[in-house]
Amino acid sequence: MKRALRAVGLATLGAVAAVLLAFAVLVWQVDRLGQRDEARPSDVIVVLGARVEPDGRPGSDLISRTYHAVDLWQAGVAPAIICAGGYVGEPFSAASACRRFAGELGVPTGQVWLADGSTDTLGDAQASAKVMRQHGWRTAVLVSHPLHLYRARWLFRRAGVEAVTSPTTTETGRIFPPLRAWYAVREAGGVVLSTLEGMGLLPPSWLDRLRQWNYSLP
Repeated sequence: MKRALRAVGLATLGAVAAVLLAFAVLVWQVDRLGQRDEARPSDVIVVLGARVEPDGRPGSDLISRTYHAVDLWQAGVAPAIICAGGYVGEPFSAASACRRFAGELGVPTGQVWLADGSTDTLGDAQASAKVMRQHGWRTAVLVSHPLHLYRARWLFRRAGVEAVTSPTTTETGRIFPPLRAWYAVREAGGVVLSTLEGMGLLPPSWLDRLRQWNYSLP
């Protein structure tokens, strides 16, 4: 009996260790992807939504994302830009603020499309994929904060988009290490949560609590 209990205990510890190792690898991948620019010629550049100031001006993160997207557009990476995020038709949505700012930077209005109607990255992916299908676009370069891109790419690919990533100029090496680690863990956790939710492996009561945390992500 003792031998059997010991075997069960060792097996349990092994399983826990394997799960923790897999999660650690995922966290490393989140951080690693944010240090690479994979931009290549594509159908469209997608700017992921970020905070907008109360007066409708884009917040600092949305400014850096839009600047970077316009740089890619000017370099000929893609002929069009999709701005994502915010409620449909809301003039102060992230998508609207991004499009206005892109226009100020010289991008013609006809080259910038809105993918509003979303309040999180999953919604951004679904709304952007819908706009892409309407235009027959298949490939996209995703622009966002470096540590946000792994989860964004994963969600966009689940939505049927052939997505690659291009981080903003935010230098992850200059982020306070514990904060950088927390961001990476949080993003990896978002991937795990979405996977478990899609597989129906979590009770509804757990999902409701975890969603409050997950939806606070960019």
